[in-house]
Amino acid sequence: MFQSIDETLNWIHERLPHGIKPGTERMTWVLERLDHPERKMKTIHVGGTNGKGSTVSFLRHIYQAAGYKVGTFISPYITCFNERLMINGEYISDEDLIKAAKIIYPYVQELDRSDLGAPTEFEVVTMISFVYFGILKPCDLVIYEVGLGGRLDSTNVIHPLVSVITNVGMDHMAQLGDTIAEIAYEKAGIIKEGVAVVTSAEDEEAIRVIQDKASKQKVDLFLMGREFRTENISHSYLEEIVTFYSTLGDYRDIHIRMRGEHQIKNASLALMVVNYLNSKHHFYVNEESLRQGMLQTSWPGRFEIVSENPLILLDGAHNIQGTEALVKALKRYYSHYHIHTIYSALKDKEYRDMIHDIESVSESITFTTFDYPRAESADHLYECSSHPVKCINNDWKGSIQESVQKIEKGSVLLITGSLYFISQVRQFIKQNSIK
Repeated sequence: MFQSIDETLNWIHERLPHGIKPGTERMTWVLERLDHPERKMKTIHVGGTNGKGSTVSFLRHIYQAAGYKVGTFISPYITCFNERLMINGEYISDEDLIKAAKIIYPYVQELDRSDLGAPTEFEVVTMISFVYFGILKPCDLVIYEVGLGGRLDSTNVIHPLVSVITNVGMDHMAQLGDTIAEIAYEKAGIIKEGVAVVTSAEDEEAIRVIQDKASKQKVDLFLMGREFRTENISHSYLEEIVTFYSTLGDYRDIHIRMRGEHQIKNASLALMVVNYLNSKHHFYVNEESLRQGMLQTSWPGRFEIVSENPLILLDGAHNIQGTEALVKALKRYYSHYHIHTIYSALKDKEYRDMIHDIESVSESITFTTFDYPRAESADHLYECSSHPVKCINNDWKGSIQESVQKIEKGSVLLITGSLYFISQVRQFIKQNSIK
């Protein structure tokens, strides 16, 4: 068995070739042998196509500001693996990660030899989370981000206080289906009997599917635009100011540092969840804590300024819906800037349409690739582009360094296309003190 953090992470990552195995049978099998730690936890379940991580962050900051001990389970990570499991924003320690992995190790070994089959990497990390939050470091509240879809996701063994579906868009079609209705069906799979659901879905077909599932489960549905809404009062380079209205209470002039109309929707979701838990589950948050939490919320790799001079912006937009939100935000904040883009994406994404959207706001675009099994080649990305000022540079680090030397005042260096790409870029920029 492993002793060091490197050995532990290697053991976890060795599960990667097992790929994606939809279903919760392996999770349930292990949790039974652990005496079901997930049943002792109070949780919020956050699913949807985009905005899950930001919504988790809004909720975490609000409840932390109110004095609660808050666990979060997210994927993928941006800074380091330990970021996937946090308590009040602090990463799981190497010691606790090793300890939790050792607890599940014999069960994983047994599963490897069983008819249920070997657990995937994501399943193993989810198992570790239940040991960490349910046994080693119990929390007042744990917020779980769905990994993929919802219905068959390994996180879908929890019985949360409330379920959240941010939105439904075209992503992961190979696993979830080729239509909005099919994808919405998978997302709505986290809706459980007796558990209210809050959603900011806007597509009519997606809303119909979510409403049908909520009705069958006989649960309250809080729909953005119906039970709650947000009015954008003003925005500046630094923040958004919004007023929130809902059937369970209003808040005026809330300041948010997460910029963009899409972040206003994510903030609105979080506020509705807080109002609901205030009224139904006695998770009390006073208005001062709520305002403080909203203002303090940030999330790496989401429209993030990592350098002011030169101005470098990172965004993990990795599907059509996310790219559309990014383009809207760029027009909202940087319409008078010259935007120069460095772009990379994964092979299984709809990158042709994503590139088309990014081109509409870019003065130049450099296509690159990065060290990741599913990374698309720069050549293929380049071929999808009709931009008049485009080039290929397979060395993304060199491309950033060249761009930093050339970029002038009134320009933005935008780096986008994949969260996995952004993770590596962010680390490189921080390590090389590019600011």
